[in-house]
Amino acid sequence: MSGVIATSPHEGKLQDAIHALKYYGAIDLAAPLAQRLIVCLEATEWTYDTIIPVPLYITRLRERGYNQSQIIGLKLAEALNMPLIPTALERQRQTTSQVGLSREERAKNVDGAFRAASNIVTGKRILLIDDVLTTGATLLACTAALFDAGATAVYGITVTAARH
Repeated sequence: MSGVIATSPHEGKLQDAIHALKYYGAIDLAAPLAQRLIVCLEATEWTYDTIIPVPLYITRLRERGYNQSQIIGLKLAEALNMPLIPTALERQRQTTSQVGLSREERAKNVDGAFRAASNIVTGKRILLIDDVLTTGATLLACTAALFDAGATAVYGITVTAARH
């Protein structure tokens, strides 16, 4: 990974906001969460061509009805006038929920779970977006797939990060 940043610790009102967006359809929270990402990005010297959200597996997407990272990413892309390409990265197999898994279990759970479209990402500098960073296993697995498909840089950004 070329760089990774989170806006805040995963606690308090931000934790509640992510939970509400992720599990209770509070879509209106995506814009203010994206605004927090913009503030963080302004403090970096990263350059990127496109924004890609961490994908959900199709069954989870159908259950939930939306991908919270994609919705936050859409608001971010609109604000930055950049393309958001959710089809560039695919979760090719169902994974167990990461909640409650150890660092090692998380890494094993997502190892090889993602595939990137080389026709989309080759030569691109990617801003990879997710809601929460816990151990980094998901972002690292996505990054590996993006680099394997020809991305030249992958920067990860999340709204919050767990404290260890």
